[in-house]
Amino acid sequence: MKKMEKTEKKVKRIGVLTSGGDAPGMNAAVRAVARTALANGIECIGIRRGWQGLINCDFVQLTRASVGHLLSRGGTVLYTARSEEFMTKEGRLKAVSTCKMLGLDGIVAIGGDGTFRGALELSRLGVPVVGVPATIDNDVGCTNYTIGFDSACNTAIECIDKLRDTMQSHERCSVVEVMGRNAGFLALYVGTAVGATAVLVPEHAEDFEKNVIERIRGAKLAGYTHFMVVVAEGAGHATDVGKRIQEALGIKPTITVIGHIQRGGAPTGRDRETATRMGYHAVMSFLEGRGDCVIGTQEGGIVEIPIEEALTMKKHLQMDRYKIMEIMQFGGHES
Repeated sequence: MKKMEKTEKKVKRIGVLTSGGDAPGMNAAVRAVARTALANGIECIGIRRGWQGLINCDFVQLTRASVGHLLSRGGTVLYTARSEEFMTKEGRLKAVSTCKMLGLDGIVAIGGDGTFRGALELSRLGVPVVGVPATIDNDVGCTNYTIGFDSACNTAIECIDKLRDTMQSHERCSVVEVMGRNAGFLALYVGTAVGATAVLVPEHAEDFEKNVIERIRGAKLAGYTHFMVVVAEGAGHATDVGKRIQEALGIKPTITVIGHIQRGGAPTGRDRETATRMGYHAVMSFLEGRGDCVIGTQEGGIVEIPIEEALTMKKHLQMDRYKIMEIMQFGGHES
């Protein structure tokens, strides 16, 4: 990993924004950025509505009091938006003008890969940026963990546990689709935690007969009367999976798409604590003369990765966890 270099520029005022999909814990990160900055004599400006807000000069002065009581709040008080205008050179130059007008010495950008691509373009125009990874998908390659993942998992688990109560009562098969975009981290974690009969993730080559049909059939032969299939949104639609199950086994599954409820609600303790540490280190990166990096977690510690390097890094689903999940499914039922 490339070592971060220091510069000697005095930091007087920074901005903080949230961009892309919202995630529980974003507010805790905003709070940490503001309070760490203020504790070190740095003013903190909240940029509302992401990169578009930076273009439109949509901002609010943050104080210790104004970020109080944010630890337990879901969503983002700074709002979030996707900006097509920021994808253009003209839009980015407007954003730079806003930074100059507000006297910002840097920006803390809280979001996912899309947010960090925007941060890289802004840094190339001379505005230092530090990224804080926050997405329920946990698909940012440079960090083991992203803010919001634990909260989203717990929300999905709670929903599926409640669904299982009625499914057991009616002896039904249920297909549940969870979020995760093109990554299966959320589905695998949730599927293992709820003891799903089968889990479909985009990273695992699909053998539908073996991975779904035979597992349901094996569970039925073992005396089970209810079956749960968890599908990552990147692995297919729950409705299509349900139709294939019905065609193969003659049972009509109930279909549930948990959807955006996974993004809402109060963040878990893990997300609050991780967001607080990441927000603190983001400000310290500026204070210690670095910047232009992404704050991540690796081997339990906080690390800084240069933005360009961070955007080239890939994260792979831990297939040993997939194997464990299979073994838990009625002994695996390997053919």
